[in-house]
Amino acid sequence: LRFDEKVRVVVFKSEVKGVFCAGADLKERAKMSDAEVAHFVKRLRNLMDEIAALPVPTIAAIDGYALGGGLELALACDLRVAASSAKMGLIETTRGLLPGAGGTQRLPRCVGVSLAKELIFTGRRVDGQQALLMGLVNHTVLQNDEGDAA
Repeated sequence: LRFDEKVRVVVFKSEVKGVFCAGADLKERAKMSDAEVAHFVKRLRNLMDEIAALPVPTIAAIDGYALGGGLELALACDLRVAASSAKMGLIETTRGLLPGAGGTQRLPRCVGVSLAKELIFTGRRVDGQQALLMGLVNHTVLQNDEGDAA
């Protein structure tokens, strides 16, 4: 995408109804060695950095759950549009983990340091309307019957 001059915008959306991106499989991650986890997190962070550095606008169309790495993917995009019923959060801390793909740096840029700390420390989930009010998303729309309003 970086080198395709025909690409003018990239929209990240899911084909799975009700889920934008649910993040990493924490059960699978629990079976990894420390070295495997470090390699996995480094690759994930590099991917998010590559998305953030794309030379065209990137838009996350969040129609469902954007949890953990899923929210980090959305945060790597330039713009975020969410269905009002979407659920977002950096929930890793509820499992004793820290967001590793850039969310701890990108979230404060959107919502401010104090609110970002609250969301990260508590692992609280917010819906699309709450996300709009706090500046986490640019726009929110009512979900439709097809589940692809964003």
